[in-house]
Amino acid sequence: MPIFRVRVLPAFLASAAVLAAATGCGTSEAAGGGGGANADGGDPVVIRIPDPGNSGVLAVGKKDGSLDKALAKVNAKVAWTGSAGPFAPAAQALNADQLDIATGSITSGITSLTQKPGFKFFTATAPDPAGEGILARNGSGIDSVKDLVGKKVAVNQGGTGEYLLLKALANEGISPDRVERVYLRPDQTAAVFNAGKVDAWAVWAAYSVAELGTGKAHFVADGKAIGSDNYSLTAVRTAFAEEHPEVVKALYAYLHEGSARQKQDPAAYLNVNTDAGPQALNGEAKRIQIDFTGKGSTVEPIRDADIERFRNVARFYAEQKVTRSEVDIAAHLIDVEKLS
Repeated sequence: MPIFRVRVLPAFLASAAVLAAATGCGTSEAAGGGGGANADGGDPVVIRIPDPGNSGVLAVGKKDGSLDKALAKVNAKVAWTGSAGPFAPAAQALNADQLDIATGSITSGITSLTQKPGFKFFTATAPDPAGEGILARNGSGIDSVKDLVGKKVAVNQGGTGEYLLLKALANEGISPDRVERVYLRPDQTAAVFNAGKVDAWAVWAAYSVAELGTGKAHFVADGKAIGSDNYSLTAVRTAFAEEHPEVVKALYAYLHEGSARQKQDPAAYLNVNTDAGPQALNGEAKRIQIDFTGKGSTVEPIRDADIERFRNVARFYAEQKVTRSEVDIAAHLIDVEKLS
């Protein structure tokens, strides 16, 4: 069955200003260059991180100043560079020395590693068992993975969505060519899905919560049912990690401790700046997000067992021809506990 593709502008364009706009990364002198002095004194090291928006550990850290205090101990400070978004364009910004930190899935990470990466991963958060999966509209007649045969499923190419769909089909022994993959950016997909132009949507919590909250959609299969190995990872620009390992370690410690608190009290990490508008969650969507976060995992160092699961994903992507060959993921990892 043919695959319908939506053309997206290349993530890396000749103009640095256009790249910054695409990734939400600032190009001002204040935010530029990850340089600065080390923890021994002098000007603070500037670490460029996408603005976290209205939820999560970094959103709280930005609002209450706790992240500034944690980084000040190693003579560093944050330059917020716009808004967080998909990892693929963020990876391009890391490669172009316009960003120092970004978060993404192992799936989008693997595809980004095929492009001469200038970054490495230093944290791992176990796959989301409840918030990611394959959505279908209520009343669509799609209630199992087998019901997807002959249907159109929206996915983000090479990322979480495509992985979840292919993994679910493989579990059922269904050839991928029996389902039509519709390649869309996640921020484009809700309108297409709700208009019935695709039959299902393979997606993660950042987008599934809003759809589930309407009461008009359901998971055909969630991450647990699919057996997802789709870890969330934090990437750092390689040169930054080499020059400022103490800053990377301090950021890891902050994320680890904050994620543990968030798991215990998810509501405190929602609607951090506002409880109104498109960034806010209320009603059933808020309840669902609290439930998902409570079932989630904390930010941890990358362990040997994690690396083996990363390799499984890389091998699967090569087998499914998402990548031309198996990506050597282990070559692009940092043991944050051994940084010095």
